[in-house]
Amino acid sequence: MKLEGKVAVITGGSMGIGEAIARVFVSEGAAVALTSRDQHRAEAARERIAGETGKVLPVACNVRHRPDLDAVAEAAMSKFGRIDVWVNNAGHGLLDSVEQMKPADYRSLFDTNLFGAIEGMQAALAVMRAQRSGTIINISSVAGHIPVPYMAAYSASKAALNVIGRAAAIELRNSGIHIMTVCPGYIATDFPVNATRGTDQWRLSPSQPRNRSVPPEVVALATLNGYLKKRREVIVPSYYRAFIALYRTVPAIIESSMTRMLRPVETSSTAP
Repeated sequence: MKLEGKVAVITGGSMGIGEAIARVFVSEGAAVALTSRDQHRAEAARERIAGETGKVLPVACNVRHRPDLDAVAEAAMSKFGRIDVWVNNAGHGLLDSVEQMKPADYRSLFDTNLFGAIEGMQAALAVMRAQRSGTIINISSVAGHIPVPYMAAYSASKAALNVIGRAAAIELRNSGIHIMTVCPGYIATDFPVNATRGTDQWRLSPSQPRNRSVPPEVVALATLNGYLKKRREVIVPSYYRAFIALYRTVPAIIESSMTRMLRPVETSSTAP
């Protein structure tokens, strides 16, 4: 078992990518504290992942409230005695244009996707500094590298999270604490179903249907491998590296492609 004796905290761990990471980590021997805003959903995820074993601790937590994050750290320390990995996964989307999106909607998104992750990092660092070891994993998005139309606020929150992670990595050099950023592309989750719907609801139509798109387990395995290899950044699926490089050099090609792919929002299940 690659993670025997390790302890991980995973925010937003009751569904999608977060639950998949929790399942993979537990299968490799780790103990996991997983969070959800709803305690019952956290407990249901625990049952799906580990049944009645003591490997998974479900905790209610709203990452927008710093006391909740501190309480998660305290609960994990009380139950397992240490925190080796902290995964900031909680987040949601906003489907709307820059012109029409409401301040309450984009402020709420930033409170969760960016500020909640920053405060999660701070809660983790309070423990990891004392241990002189640990890894913080921020689940970002390819949309943090390539801005997505009608998802500008989401893209901006993830771009900011990428930068926060890079800066923190420099600040923590020689501390024994590692920072890794994971950037998934289109993944088969309920991301658009759970996104806030604005006035202008358009999104990119992926090139393959949901049943052929990438499952969250692929992101979970890439996260595990990146952690074990101490990667700074993981792009998953890896072919998105080519799109990111192309956007940096010839952005018009990617922008034209995205324009052609725009469709009115329907109930689909892929997440950028």
